[in-house]
Amino acid sequence: MNEEYAYSVLMSVYAGENPAFLQEAIDSMYRQTLPTDDFVLVCDGPLTDSLEAIATSTQQRFPDSFHVVRLPEHQGLAAGLNAGLRHCRHEFIARMDSDDISHPQRCEKQLARFREDPGLAILSGTVAEFEDTPAHITGHRTLPAAYSDICQFSRKRSPFNHPAVMYRKSAVLASGGYDEGYPYFEDYDLWIRMLQTGFRGENLREPILYMRAGAGMCRRRSGPAYARRMLTFHRSLRGKGWTSAADFLWGAVPHALVCLLPFPMVRQVYRALHRQEAAL
Repeated sequence: MNEEYAYSVLMSVYAGENPAFLQEAIDSMYRQTLPTDDFVLVCDGPLTDSLEAIATSTQQRFPDSFHVVRLPEHQGLAAGLNAGLRHCRHEFIARMDSDDISHPQRCEKQLARFREDPGLAILSGTVAEFEDTPAHITGHRTLPAAYSDICQFSRKRSPFNHPAVMYRKSAVLASGGYDEGYPYFEDYDLWIRMLQTGFRGENLREPILYMRAGAGMCRRRSGPAYARRMLTFHRSLRGKGWTSAADFLWGAVPHALVCLLPFPMVRQVYRALHRQEAAL
């Protein structure tokens, strides 16, 4: 592959994932209009037989490009991605979750933007949410496009859609990689450290990834334990000098209170927030 168009794919999977979703996620990356020659799948601990069968069959289908990294125990997303980063061969890395579906032109569009602006280090884009099938979209996560707006937005919420991100490996490593001390917020923490280090990022306006956004995802982002983790993380942003007391009071605290609401209300609030993001 021409190095100008070369990129790695980085995905982590653990035993609790759905095999059918994993297959769709992998296939969506191999169906890119500009396919990868370096797909790194991290097995975060032992997998189920069904998941293992998908990893093995994909290796057989793509022996030259599909590489499996195995961790002996389940360590969490941050540890899995840090392990995978070390095995990615290319400077550009497309992140991909094991239950989402990338638009066929996703990586081609992202690489084109990196070529237009060599100073970019992070590039995400709009995510289209669905519950049963990508044919029925339930909402969009559209984040600020310009760097200055991204910095401002990041003081209250994560400024990039992690499953749709393509970034420079050198910039991620120079910023310290993923911090394993912030489960659920390891990506948000990385973005802030990259921005603080001086790396620039953007978001594409058009949808480049389809994300499963059913009740399961909302449940993971609600409840007292999630609220405590979120407040702890936002306190760390204040400690880094990135946010102010006002940012914490008007951003983190209301979000934490939402997490404590009855689940049907939490889901309604998240849907309303995504409609607001789509208007940005």
